[in-house]
Amino acid sequence: MTGTARATAFRLMGDTVSHRGLRLIADAVLLASVLAAVACSFIRSLPAGTPAQIELARALGAAALLIFTLEYAVRLWIAPEQASGRNGPMARLDYARSFLGVIDLIVILPGWLALLLPVSTGLIELVDLLALLKLARFAPALGLVGTVLRNEARSLVGALMAMVVLLVLAAGVMYLLERNAQPQLFDSIPHTLWWAIVTMASVGYGDMVPATAAGRVFGGIIMLLGIAIFAVPTGILATGFAQEIRRRDFTVSWQAVAGVPLFAGLDAPRIASITRLLKPQSVPRNYTIVRRGDPADAMFFILRGAVEVELIPQPVKLGPGQFFGEIALVKDTTRLATVTAIQDTQLLALEVNDFRRLMAQLPDLKTRIEAVVEERLQTLEEAVPKLRNADKPQADPPA
Repeated sequence: MTGTARATAFRLMGDTVSHRGLRLIADAVLLASVLAAVACSFIRSLPAGTPAQIELARALGAAALLIFTLEYAVRLWIAPEQASGRNGPMARLDYARSFLGVIDLIVILPGWLALLLPVSTGLIELVDLLALLKLARFAPALGLVGTVLRNEARSLVGALMAMVVLLVLAAGVMYLLERNAQPQLFDSIPHTLWWAIVTMASVGYGDMVPATAAGRVFGGIIMLLGIAIFAVPTGILATGFAQEIRRRDFTVSWQAVAGVPLFAGLDAPRIASITRLLKPQSVPRNYTIVRRGDPADAMFFILRGAVEVELIPQPVKLGPGQFFGEIALVKDTTRLATVTAIQDTQLLALEVNDFRRLMAQLPDLKTRIEAVVEERLQTLEEAVPKLRNADKPQADPPA
């Protein structure tokens, strides 16, 4: 893939971290185009736009259309690079059928059709606003919204059905209560649906207000029910967001744990059980994670970043996939060295109680950790005298 023009375009437009400077420029151009399309829609909607404003809207729309068209063509071209194992036509079809691929096409299609056919100005304005959906590439939270809606579709449909049933019943009852007192307002059940909607939503525009005592009592009941019924989809979405975030965090942690050499060879269920015990931590540069002589409360696995173990005569640096803090847990003693983050570092912490429970459940993992401990103790033996007796009570704990 490297060395080809298409591969270079993929590194600029695809989900990669190389060519960061040029990638930022490409992203800035696309973001500016989205803003230009939205500004164009705003200006076109002005009831009395000046000739200068109309000309500005035309220029912004044309520039955004050209950039979006070029972007769509490039993304079709680089699709085979994104989908490894798929041939060119199938990879491009996959992109064209994807959500963002459909949005990319919808945003440019009316603009080009307008050159050949009469297209409604309102349609052009709506399509310009749809360009905001392209921001999903730059804001992962937008993709999270779509995932939660798909995951909770059945629950949301159930809540929506309950809401519709209550709306219709409320409109029917209020129509029967108010039709004689206010026939000009509550003249039919469909017309009364407007009252039911604004009352359940606690908006209360005041254009349809019950006049009878029974109508007012019933209206108060519907207001209270409306608060409860609108809280149902809110709770569903809040729970869905929390579950999806936990699921994604677990997936990231699972992949990180599976990449730790210490856990190489463990099957998926065992890695999953370890992942559930680990607690993520983020520490800034120059932050002291553990200090020599402190009680041992956890061991740490490095996800990203690097740390420095202060040893004599030469400090030791540890990077992603490595771990520290296990000696004090295995030997049941205080910390033997100070460990400081030399970069912004992400860690997974295994607390002492979980560590002991894990060692009891996985004897083979315990054997591996004890072997690593013995190896590190041999390395530290010259720097820290009598370290092998660290698990015995001493008046002055070893360094």
